[in-house]
Amino acid sequence: MLGFGSDNHSAIHPELMQAIQKCNVEHAPSYGTDEQTELANSAFKKLFGPQTKTYFVFNGTACNVLALKSMMKTHESVLCSTVSHLNMDECGAPEFFAGKLLTLPHTHGKISLETLKSALIRKGDQHYSQPRVVSLTQPTELGTCYSLAEIKAIVDWAHSENLFVHIDGARLANAVHYLKTTFKEMTTDLGVDIVSFGGTKNGLMMGEAILVLNPNLANDLKYIRKQAAQLPSKTRFIAAQFNTYLSTELYKKISAHSCDKAERLHSKLKDISGVELTAPRQSNAVFVKIPQPWIKILRENFFFYVWDETTFECRLMTTWDTTENQIDAFTDLVQSLALK
Repeated sequence: MLGFGSDNHSAIHPELMQAIQKCNVEHAPSYGTDEQTELANSAFKKLFGPQTKTYFVFNGTACNVLALKSMMKTHESVLCSTVSHLNMDECGAPEFFAGKLLTLPHTHGKISLETLKSALIRKGDQHYSQPRVVSLTQPTELGTCYSLAEIKAIVDWAHSENLFVHIDGARLANAVHYLKTTFKEMTTDLGVDIVSFGGTKNGLMMGEAILVLNPNLANDLKYIRKQAAQLPSKTRFIAAQFNTYLSTELYKKISAHSCDKAERLHSKLKDISGVELTAPRQSNAVFVKIPQPWIKILRENFFFYVWDETTFECRLMTTWDTTENQIDAFTDLVQSLALK
């Protein structure tokens, strides 16, 4: 059954499965010393800049927390949104591995520069966890995107205060698509220090990549990754997927498809009586309040998550294999419930 639960729920994209199968021959060196890893590293350098250092890990939690650990000490803290994945969905892993989270209010998932400035307090106070990292999610958990100007302003301020900037980019290609920009223009050119680059939500079987854009932060990550049990032995099977995803520009096709289908879903829902769209559609997520009696009926046919159990705000996610027929069938069912 196709649904709108998560882009984690989809099958592996056929071109990425083919990439795995293609390198599933003979023997290859382990721990990232193979040809596929070299090709993937080169692909990341081409898109993010020649200084980029890439570290492959198995999952998104590791990608985020090990990136943070490379930037901070345990007595230091991360400024992030209250709805960030770091805060809501990592089971305390950031604080277990890296340091304290200082969560901040948001507008549609985004933290403003003014909010960040107001949170930078008690510098040098030994009783207070010292801020060291600003973590932005792009796109946010609510599917919105920071503009390039917003990122630039936050990075410039952060660096002026001796803070690093991390981007949680589980769906980074979708932000590139929406903003009509490039990976490099949105990260390296703006001074971002480290990016958690998503794979699993973008059609890969598994695998994420920590991208170190600030050369001063690259030295310790290989040890941190190994110590955290995240160094893949057969790295080639993760790297081959990323190489295909990037070098063939598959990321453009997947992000365009996912975002276009989300726009279709958003447009078809907006005029249905009883339905309330709650956030701008800037990625592959649609947030909508649905009357509670409808939800069980809809989820029997199309699985999705209720984002807020108190308001019945729901999150609908599209992915590389979402079809127009799927969207039309869902919105037709919503419309039929509205007419009862």
